[in-house]
Amino acid sequence: MDEKKILIVDDEVTILTMLSDILSTEGYTVRTAGNAKEALNVVRQEGIMVMFIDLNLPGKNGLELGDEIHKQRVAIMYALTGDPHFFGLMNCRVAGFDDLFLKPIPIDTILKAAAHAFEKIERWEAFEFDLP
Repeated sequence: MDEKKILIVDDEVTILTMLSDILSTEGYTVRTAGNAKEALNVVRQEGIMVMFIDLNLPGKNGLELGDEIHKQRVAIMYALTGDPHFFGLMNCRVAGFDDLFLKPIPIDTILKAAAHAFEKIERWEAFEFDLP
């Protein structure tokens, strides 16, 4: 995998900008979306496999978005939430999320999660599956 692409989905522009800047500085190619519809368009067009998705999105929420992506493709998805009581871990796991992070998220946690995701994808590529 030459280009390491990450999608960040959040309706808060400040969070999109902060996470995009942090991950871009580390060499990742970052795409952003403010809602589920935008996110699905980016995923379909660019085949992104690593995503950080806010659960409290307008319209289709992050759980619904994660579930839709999970049914369509192989992806590593991390759920983000500011309310630990609104969306449960079990619901996130069923929707296909690999982990759940409480905002505000420490920068080192985001960087470790991104690095871990791409290490996993590199292992998967050895099996020559049809990855996007």
